[in-house]
Amino acid sequence: MAYNLLKGKRGIITGALDSNSIAWKVAEKAHEEGAAFVLTNAPVAMRMGEIKALAEKTKSEVVPADATNVDDLTNLYIKSQEILGGKIDFVLHSIGMSVNIRKGIPYTESNYDYFMKGIDVSAISLHKMLSVARKLDAINEYGSVVALTYMAAQRTYPFYTDMADIKAMLESIARSFGYHYGKEKKVRINTVSQSPTKTTAGTGIKGFDDFYNFADAVAPLGNADAESCADYCITLFSDLTRMVTMQNLFHDGGYSSTGVSSEAMAKFGGE
Repeated sequence: MAYNLLKGKRGIITGALDSNSIAWKVAEKAHEEGAAFVLTNAPVAMRMGEIKALAEKTKSEVVPADATNVDDLTNLYIKSQEILGGKIDFVLHSIGMSVNIRKGIPYTESNYDYFMKGIDVSAISLHKMLSVARKLDAINEYGSVVALTYMAAQRTYPFYTDMADIKAMLESIARSFGYHYGKEKKVRINTVSQSPTKTTAGTGIKGFDDFYNFADAVAPLGNADAESCADYCITLFSDLTRMVTMQNLFHDGGYSSTGVSSEAMAKFGGE
């Protein structure tokens, strides 16, 4: 059911690779809720994905942009405002990449060139997106920027390796930039810490299936799927959350507040 929560709003959605991605679901939901938006991804990711099909489905246009390149981001905001007919109301940052994880390199043996690449792509890209938007005054008052994260930024998950540190930086940027952008332009910036989710990126992490099942057994409501994450992001884009900013918001079925569940305990035996 649609509620017209984003009727008349304009946005930019990054990171929609295929129908399994959270960004893809967010785009579908934003379209259902009445928003007009531009889709964007790095040129190399666009060649791998199916973004053109999503653009057709949501009646949106695609503007390629490397989120680590300030010139590309400047062009993205300028073109998006031209296409959409005004300033932006919401932005989804759904960008993450770890070469160390892809290559199976243990955290304690991290390749630092790869580490720096992951930081630039997955965290500093948010700072760049916000900095360019601020300089161009591209986002309306009470506009909303949401970045996707994971609770490995707060707690140790050995399989998440350098992405844990990178997500911690992402969350810090959201808080720090959120203060300045909020004071100056009333733009709000939040991160959503999502359950382990069966996306193309998530399932590429070693041991993902076992952890997915573990988290599902611990969370009272079970794991939150990509579609419900999209619903949550839509509420953060809407006017219903006008006073929410600089927050890391857990969307994980209660996993982050649960010490242990009876289901998890049962797996270790006992009466």
